[in-house]
Amino acid sequence: MATGTTINSWNEEVQITSSEIFPSSFSYQLCYEGKTPIEQIIKKEAEFQYDELLKSSHGNKLFYGDNLDVLQHLIKNKSLKGKIKLVYIDPPYATNSVFRNRNQKDSYKDDLIGSHYIEFLRKRLILLHQLISDDGAIYLHLDNNMIFESKLILDEVFGKNNYRGLITRKKCSNKNSTTKTYGNISDYILFYSKTETYTWHRPSSAWTDEKIQKEYPCIDQKSGRKYKKVPIHAPGIRNGETGKEWKGMLPPNGKHWQYTPQKLDDLNVNGDIYWSATGNPRRKVYLDEDKGIPIQDIWLDVQDSLNQNIKTTGYPTEKNPHLLERIIKSCTTSGDIVLDCFAGSGTTCDLAEQLGRKWIGIDNSSEAIENIFKRFINGLEIFGDYVQNESITGTMDSKQSTLFEPTSVYNANLSNRIVFSFYSDSRYVENIREQLQNYFQKISETAPTCIPEGGV
Repeated sequence: MATGTTINSWNEEVQITSSEIFPSSFSYQLCYEGKTPIEQIIKKEAEFQYDELLKSSHGNKLFYGDNLDVLQHLIKNKSLKGKIKLVYIDPPYATNSVFRNRNQKDSYKDDLIGSHYIEFLRKRLILLHQLISDDGAIYLHLDNNMIFESKLILDEVFGKNNYRGLITRKKCSNKNSTTKTYGNISDYILFYSKTETYTWHRPSSAWTDEKIQKEYPCIDQKSGRKYKKVPIHAPGIRNGETGKEWKGMLPPNGKHWQYTPQKLDDLNVNGDIYWSATGNPRRKVYLDEDKGIPIQDIWLDVQDSLNQNIKTTGYPTEKNPHLLERIIKSCTTSGDIVLDCFAGSGTTCDLAEQLGRKWIGIDNSSEAIENIFKRFINGLEIFGDYVQNESITGTMDSKQSTLFEPTSVYNANLSNRIVFSFYSDSRYVENIREQLQNYFQKISETAPTCIPEGGV
């Protein structure tokens, strides 16, 4: 267990031997052949037109097309540039694979590797940076294949000082079939803000009775409130008020008081300081003032395959909706715009909608677009690996697994939500129109005012 404290300069008489001499600059960057200058990427304009095949007044937008070109198209829109509050992307992972859905239908290609993949991702991150608001943020979801190279790219584009964290997520159940290594059950989410002043609502999980008994074992005799005792000092030496004597005591070596002596006096008068039999002061922290257990950077409760009863679209690599709920709540408020330019099955768009945010989804796979329509119009289905027996599958409990958070709003049983405008790359309008004709027909019957003049 590490117990040391840190300071910024060496001032002790401990000898450290070293013969290395470094130049004054400590900057670095990721270099590779074919790296396009940032200015060139930003100045390049969209090459293609996007026809509006479905019109809605809700303000949400779904695009079928290459997201690089669509992002360039969006940047030209003055009402969107610098206005996106949150970007979540779950791009290809450089696996050099083709992914199929549950019906064994090809859904998307993940065939870029090495520097080609790095430049592919970097271009999009540069354009996303242009779209994100000054108080906005981005979450980039990857596995261990390219996560470290991608952090270097994000450091360049968003600035190393705007790095907020690396989240490790348990993505699936434990594996027992590994050979000479550890079971691969984790993936990673890089979290960056655009500036120092970004929107932040710290996620938390609710206290269980068992945890309450363990963490809040004390009861205040006067008020009957449950509380726990915590130290009133913190690591680090301070030369101001918090480093001075209080009630004849100094903080332990290498530490300072959490509050000024005056504030500690006020807490003591109010009965919020607990004194042990040996005269050691502790602060009382009350359960009824606790906002929940703060979520840390290891997430074990939002894996993708918790049970076979969950409802999904069947799209490959579809993420747990509660993962997106947590992320969207953390950095946005009602009415903010959320963007996902690798929309896939539309989970980000769905959760943004259910949480009262506006959203923009982009994908270049017609299978992804069809799944997003299916999610919003037909609704989700149970996709467990059950034997094909109607008497069994028809009686399964379809209740979606939930977070520990009592405020979760996700509903897996919604359908007939005609809440977005749909745009297609004009080169592929007829193909995508034909593929989605059944959904368009259902929409025209339900809400004909959503269909643009001339029909779909």
